[in-house]
Amino acid sequence: MNIYLLVIIAYFGFITLISLLTKKVASRSAADYLVAGRNLGIIACAVVVASEWLGGMSTIGVSERAFMSGTMQPILYNISTALGMIIIGFTVARHYRDNNVHTVSEMLENLFGRRARALSAIAFLFAYVVLAFVQLQTAASVISAMFDFPWLHSVIISSVIITIYTYVGGMHALAITGIIHVVVMFIGVGIAAIIGVSDVGGFVALKENMINLGSPENLYNPFSGGLSYAWSLVLGGVLGGMAGQASIQPIFAARSASIARKAAILSSLIIAPFGIMVALLGLVAKTGNYFDVTTAASPLWDSAHQIINPKMVLPTLMVTPEFIHPVLGGIALAGILAAILSTVGPVNFAVVTIATKDIYHGIINKTAVDKKLISTARKLVLLVNFITIPLAYYSTGAILDMAYISYGIRAIGAIVIVMGLYKRGWISTDGVRFAFVGGTIAVLINIIAGIFGWWSVENTYVAIGAAIVFIIIGNIYSRNKKAQIAEDNPEIKK
Repeated sequence: MNIYLLVIIAYFGFITLISLLTKKVASRSAADYLVAGRNLGIIACAVVVASEWLGGMSTIGVSERAFMSGTMQPILYNISTALGMIIIGFTVARHYRDNNVHTVSEMLENLFGRRARALSAIAFLFAYVVLAFVQLQTAASVISAMFDFPWLHSVIISSVIITIYTYVGGMHALAITGIIHVVVMFIGVGIAAIIGVSDVGGFVALKENMINLGSPENLYNPFSGGLSYAWSLVLGGVLGGMAGQASIQPIFAARSASIARKAAILSSLIIAPFGIMVALLGLVAKTGNYFDVTTAASPLWDSAHQIINPKMVLPTLMVTPEFIHPVLGGIALAGILAAILSTVGPVNFAVVTIATKDIYHGIINKTAVDKKLISTARKLVLLVNFITIPLAYYSTGAILDMAYISYGIRAIGAIVIVMGLYKRGWISTDGVRFAFVGGTIAVLINIIAGIFGWWSVENTYVAIGAAIVFIIIGNIYSRNKKAQIAEDNPEIKK
């Protein structure tokens, strides 16, 4: 355990030092703190975009689902997000950068007016608070596995680390450390995946082992979980990215519209392969070759809930000497934590940016100067982490399931953005407002229905369907309102 601890401390000591070095430049203006002065080059921009996606869901979440399903179906999470970034690169990336916005809601204001910005900001805040506590859970699961800390202590420690990490240097710190994180995560997790597959006898032997444990014959097929669920993941990934503040914010910070477009496309080449590695590690753990995975004697056993906790699969595998040497395990753990923190930072910072620019600057204090905005943003970094601690501690849902609640809400934003840019005549301002209010309520009702077992429909489908229906209702309402105004004021026609 000392070796794991030394590797982790050395790595995050280095990252903290890098963050401190960015404090001065990040404090020059609100634009420097929130969007790195809009000066990111193609490599930095692409890596920061990718690092936002390669976080808790792409590590703990994908390995968790692979372990539970005994298939490679969870890699659709990475494939769909990679596809989404390619589509973003060819469509909305240049529009975001050309408009010099700080948030997605600010872009919506440019297209539809101030009321659309306020409503969308509230919906996006909810979506990203959900993602923030999910990411905190994933960080805590690694800390818990490494040091055998109680869950509450792990959540608090993770929150403190994240707070320090995001407080100091803003987007500058996220950009520089994001590059380091991506390198470390590919080296650490890549080595572990090669060792794991080789040790079980290769892909053929791994497949036979999984089939003996009940996996389907087509377990390497990412569509083995069924087309309906698969398409919900693909749609969630594609649409979730288009209006995802955390994944779009580095594009806002690109040096030019051309760099924004190329960086979005390049990021897909980083995102797609990573899910394959962690899914394979989930299957390797499921073989039971390295530790018990079924009984109360298992290191995965959650004594509080009396069940096997699949969230612990990946970090537990990395601290098992029978699987990997402690030094290499420590590097792999650093890679996992790097992946998680490379997403936690942008996700928490997305909440901070939305709250600072859309709520505080857009509604509460429209005349706030840069110094006040930076001060407010840093205070919100502390507040966001304080709020997410109880949510992370008490929530017990599967990581990917919780993530797609957020995807559902962001899908609404994506539909509205695309229609506003390319089919403006098809959507009214009232349609936008109705879509966000009605669509968000529909997603929440669907969540409640799933909890009580009333019905089971993917949140992505509900969000898309509700958004379209409420856009139509809003358009009808807008036309009727205009007709009524014209009828009440005949001189307007003249």
